[in-house]
Amino acid sequence: MVDITLDRDQLHSLRYGSTVVLDDSAVIQLSGPGTLDCLQSIFTNDVVTPGDQDLIYGAFLTPKGMIITDSWVLRAAPDPMLILPASRADRVLELFKRTLPPRLAQATDLRIHWSVAWLFGENVGSVLETLEQGSEHFVPGSVKMFERPGGPLFLGAGPSPAPFEAVLLGETAEVDSLRKQAIADGATLGTSDDWHAARVLAGWPATESEIGDRTLPQEVRLDLLKGLSHTKGCYTGQETVARLHFRGHTNKEIRGIRWDGCERLEDHAIMRDEKKLGIIHSTLRLPDRTLALGTVRTTVNVGDHVLVDGQDATVVPLPFLAADIEA
Repeated sequence: MVDITLDRDQLHSLRYGSTVVLDDSAVIQLSGPGTLDCLQSIFTNDVVTPGDQDLIYGAFLTPKGMIITDSWVLRAAPDPMLILPASRADRVLELFKRTLPPRLAQATDLRIHWSVAWLFGENVGSVLETLEQGSEHFVPGSVKMFERPGGPLFLGAGPSPAPFEAVLLGETAEVDSLRKQAIADGATLGTSDDWHAARVLAGWPATESEIGDRTLPQEVRLDLLKGLSHTKGCYTGQETVARLHFRGHTNKEIRGIRWDGCERLEDHAIMRDEKKLGIIHSTLRLPDRTLALGTVRTTVNVGDHVLVDGQDATVVPLPFLAADIEA
């Protein structure tokens, strides 16, 4: 369960200013003559067709189609890199040991020496200009590489509907230097709460929260978040994904839930007519309202009223609309 509290100034900075967040995301580099073909066979999205300099979202699945972790793939020449939750990095590295032929593809764990910074807010472009990273060609979903004194720095522009505007990764000292420069030039230093708040607003799932050990991709909107390809061919877990795709729906899925008030929840169940319909995973508590992500049965529709911890709540569209966010 993720529970975040933001005041209106923090929310405004996150949405309209420029906020920089460093977290413990893991970076793994893949290399070898068969890297892309091998990655294509175990990743839910198409990593071959987009070409170099693209930022691609997807997930790694078990043979039964359950999510091991979601991940971002940076198609940055010469070798692709992955950004994924640190808590799932060891499982993914073990997956690579089992599935990647060493003569075709090898994985390098960059966690010790590399860091990741996420940038949020409509004013991120001015921050990138200040950092001399050239936002004039800041195309959503693109990746750029810049040579810096401490080594290469990679800049990925968040594609729609990603919860961030940009992501920076590179040697820790280089990323930290750019973070400090951005703060000195007016950006806000954020925390993991800002990262979670941004993804809640975007209707974006997180591991250890919406994504559990038995979660199917469509249950957490990976299809709507452009994290699945239904045309690229076979990959691990693809049969389950395809079956749900042609069936047209899952039995449960992530929905937005909104209610007045900002008290901490004691009971996370989503109820109606004394029946449990689902559970709340993440809450964003604002001064006068709470926005949440919860798993509910697909029989629950947008606009329906439910009870959360005894309070009347409304099921709303994802991503959250301005009318649901603003006072």
